[in-house]
Amino acid sequence: MRARLMKLLALLLASGLYWQLVCEVTDAPEPWDSDGYWTLWYPISLALAAVAGYFLRSHGWLAGVIITFSQLPVMWTNAGTGPLLAAGLLFLCILAVPAAAVSFIAGRVAMRTRTS
Repeated sequence: MRARLMKLLALLLASGLYWQLVCEVTDAPEPWDSDGYWTLWYPISLALAAVAGYFLRSHGWLAGVIITFSQLPVMWTNAGTGPLLAAGLLFLCILAVPAAAVSFIAGRVAMRTRTS
């Protein structure tokens, strides 16, 4: 239990650093305001979700959720709170669905390949 919690916390911190790097590299206050978000940064986050999901196995779906929602503290730190925070949360919920699916599938693949 404790090892899993430490993995999830490490994933949260690494994901937050990833999204902050995106903001720094593209000079955008929020990750989804960055150039190439849909063509580069979000697809990379999906790949990261797959890798993390593979290592989390049965809890792999959490990887996609954590990676996607780790954009929130980055946005909060860089842009502050405002009237669009609720819309941003809704948008993150939508973005988390494909990421959770990818990481879930990767976790299932890991469970099948490690038991065979």
